[in-house]
Amino acid sequence: MIRALGGGTIFAPVGRATLGLGITQIIGWGTTFLMPSVLGRYIQDELGMPSELVFAGITVMFGIGALFSPRIGRLMDRTGPRLVMTIGSLLYALSLTVMAFCQGPVVYLLAWAGMGIASTLALSTPSSIALAQIAGPRARQAIAVLAIIGGFASTVFWPLSGALIALVGWRGTVLIYAALHLLVCAPIHFAALPKAAPVLPPAAANPTSGGGVPAEERSRAFLLLNISLSTGAFVFTGFIIHIIEILRGLGHPSASALFLASMIGPSQVGIRIIELVFGHRYSFMASAVVGSAMLPIGLGLMLIDGSNSAVAVVCILAYGISNGLKAVQRATLPLAFFGRSQFGAYMGRLALPQGILSASAPTVLAAVLDRYGAQGALWLTFAFGMVSLIAMILLAVRSRAIGHGTT
Repeated sequence: MIRALGGGTIFAPVGRATLGLGITQIIGWGTTFLMPSVLGRYIQDELGMPSELVFAGITVMFGIGALFSPRIGRLMDRTGPRLVMTIGSLLYALSLTVMAFCQGPVVYLLAWAGMGIASTLALSTPSSIALAQIAGPRARQAIAVLAIIGGFASTVFWPLSGALIALVGWRGTVLIYAALHLLVCAPIHFAALPKAAPVLPPAAANPTSGGGVPAEERSRAFLLLNISLSTGAFVFTGFIIHIIEILRGLGHPSASALFLASMIGPSQVGIRIIELVFGHRYSFMASAVVGSAMLPIGLGLMLIDGSNSAVAVVCILAYGISNGLKAVQRATLPLAFFGRSQFGAYMGRLALPQGILSASAPTVLAAVLDRYGAQGALWLTFAFGMVSLIAMILLAVRSRAIGHGTT
């Protein structure tokens, strides 16, 4: 896959950047968002903090990241990805080092705030912007490859965290993670990414060309895309954190709940491979509508008979397919609708509401679970999933009416 993207050699710029960013995305997600799942209870016990406060770090990271995202997108349009993403890796290293030595909740949450800023510089949105700048017409395939590689973050870092904590404790583990950002991610970003943003030819630089919708349609397209992606982000962020508890609430034993939850990863990666191999045969919007529809379908089936193991498997697979497709579409749809010239700015603006809803999702769903149980959490996520689907259908209808989004 990387060889094809690199135009015949794995060391060509596109292939090198995609592989390098894939590695840094695995490390980025594995050492931040996925880290409390394994280290959380050890942090909680040593620092004497409630579980809610330990996981509030994720909320802080997404919330702070959302506030900075619009500016970073515009900055990358002007300056290119190398310096921005390298600084992000260094800030990750500093923030994780601070966390490793924290003695209480204030410094702990400040470390997460630092990681929130770092995430706007070096995690998913800047990676997509970087690939769009480097890959040009091959951006859809490059972003799909990146999503496939990044999908292995939990597969790599959950067992790694478990092994490291037995050897060096949670503080030593966090210090090792800081070293990964300093010694692996920062050099990759500096070596694999271009120093400056690409100089686009006049046709591509024109905001109405290169795949972008006409100027008079941009506000409506942006609004519908924003609604669909941000409401979907609420479900994807909150559901993945609480999925095991939801399955337990539906009557599944702990071991079965863990097994069912583990199927999300393979289904995400599988659909991303299909998107990479066959994506050129169908339109952006066809893929987007299918991905949006799978979310409420899976959640709706779980509401009807989620205690049935066979139904639960179908629901988990549907959720994984939807999440896998949306991970690619969060970058490829803005590229298709708004073109390359202002891609960073649009990605940054889209990241703001997504970040806010992602930040609120873990806490909101935890409260709903406590008060209304698994059924209440499912109804809430189903409602958000339906809003996401309706907005995407309206966007598809509008794009067809103006003759866009069909390739």
